[in-house]
Amino acid sequence: MFLSNNLKFLRKKQKFSQQEVADTIGVPRPTYSGYENDVSLPSIEKLIRISDFYKISIDFLLKKDLSQFKESEFVFKESDDDSYITGSNIRVLHSTIDSDNEENIELVEEKASAGYSKGYSDPEFIRSLPVFQLPFLSKEKKYRTFKIQGDSMLPIPDGSYVTGEFIQNWYSLKDGDACILITNNDGIVFKCVLNRIKRERKLVLYSLNKIYQPYEIEVKEIKEIWKFVNYISSEIPQSIIEIDDLHKEIANLNEKLDKLINKISD
Repeated sequence: MFLSNNLKFLRKKQKFSQQEVADTIGVPRPTYSGYENDVSLPSIEKLIRISDFYKISIDFLLKKDLSQFKESEFVFKESDDDSYITGSNIRVLHSTIDSDNEENIELVEEKASAGYSKGYSDPEFIRSLPVFQLPFLSKEKKYRTFKIQGDSMLPIPDGSYVTGEFIQNWYSLKDGDACILITNNDGIVFKCVLNRIKRERKLVLYSLNKIYQPYEIEVKEIKEIWKFVNYISSEIPQSIIEIDDLHKEIANLNEKLDKLINKISD
């Protein structure tokens, strides 16, 4: 059992004192110190409070050595401060491994898409997903594949399997990055982004298919972001957007947004 080591690891990771954690779960500091030093065990009630405090399942607290997880396997607590955006606060990003102890790429098919926005943090749900490997991808990063519906990202065809790299620090996103976003209201969304997080705590989402209008989404509405890596499809793309055209489109969107902001400010 890894409970004592995990408690110490999580507390130091988030820079809490023993007194702060003890006060939060409602025990004296010496009692909590006993938990970290493996002198005593918390009651079920206190264990539930610890689990709620760190947003990590009791199963993981007891059975997983969290100090051995890669940095990419932690995601942030849901809050509105910068730690939510940068990923400096943590929650376990549940993943699966193969028989060689290599991370799988989990596949979120159409039938699982509706449940993913609720089950993304449930280890049982993640373990139920089909898995595969793409040997040419980095072993130092975490990937997941989603089946995408609709024509908003043409020339990427409807029904394509889009693989994304997990993004922990959302400030790192660049204008024009294509991303799979897991959102509160719309579920799984595949769009290109304009990063307005520093200025407005928002992303502007736009489609490659120009018949769809761009729209804004606040960071508090987003649960996960996976940056586009590649896609698999049995269809040949109908058309190709030139890079120069894409850059012009981004510049036009930036200009329109700046004009709109100036108009509102006036």
